Amino acid sequence: MSGIVFRGVFAGYASRDVLHGIDATVASGEWLALIGPNGAGKSTLLKAAAGLVPASGNVSVDGVAINTMSRRRLAQTVAYVPQIPVIPAGTTVFEYVLLGRNPHIGYWRSEARDDIGVAAAEIDRLDLGMLSDRPIESLSGGERQRAVLARALAQRPAVLLLDEPTTGLDLGHQQQFLESVDELRAGLGISVIAAVHDLTLAAIYADRLMMLADGRIVAAGQADDVLTPDRVRRFYAADVTMLRDDAGHPVVVPQRSRPQPTIPSTSEPTR
Repeated sequence: MSGIVFRGVFAGYASRDVLHGIDATVASGEWLALIGPNGAGKSTLLKAAAGLVPASGNVSVDGVAINTMSRRRLAQTVAYVPQIPVIPAGTTVFEYVLLGRNPHIGYWRSEARDDIGVAAAEIDRLDLGMLSDRPIESLSGGERQRAVLARALAQRPAVLLLDEPTTGLDLGHQQQFLESVDELRAGLGISVIAAVHDLTLAAIYADRLMMLADGRIVAAGQADDVLTPDRVRRFYAADVTMLRDDAGHPVVVPQRSRPQPTIPSTSEPTR
């Protein structure tokens, strides 16, 4: 089938496996949110999908195993946005976003008009037009993250892997970016896998959720089925209440686990 498929995937670092037998399928145009506590294996699963960590089992995109792809072909197929990207010093925003087109440019060739147009479109999409001539290192954290995301979108990949993509973004730019991803994956049929800490955002934007704990899948499916107070308590050690937004999406609201202490009044008694 089209999309990305994991079959019996074990992956990790050195001699220690972090993931233990992951089986999952993300169809073309589908958005899967990876949720789970810190250390659950979300980032490792994304790196395995990008071919960046040693892995056994099989990861395939559109029926082709990624371990049979050349590095160039894999870069054309899969775009990966890490939590802490490496950004070359002295590069302007436009130059950096244009780097996303490199896998599509032949050796000894320069960027074509279409490549420049794609980069410009992603700069506009993420509200970076006024910053396009600025050096990356001069940007704020949120602005820099938007540039990193624009570069990934400029790759026009079959699979987009996002590791905490809204880190450093204010609420408005979080929404702008997530809406942009939603539009792009729907229009171009891109499979999206995103590690997300905010459970409410995961429920609102993703088609399905997959909860990991200790490198294993502990729940997968629709947000209503995965996000239950008991499961959040068990795997996050957090007490929550589940509400609904106007569209019917689950909203996860933390509860105070202990009563709020009463603060004695310091006002003078009335005479």
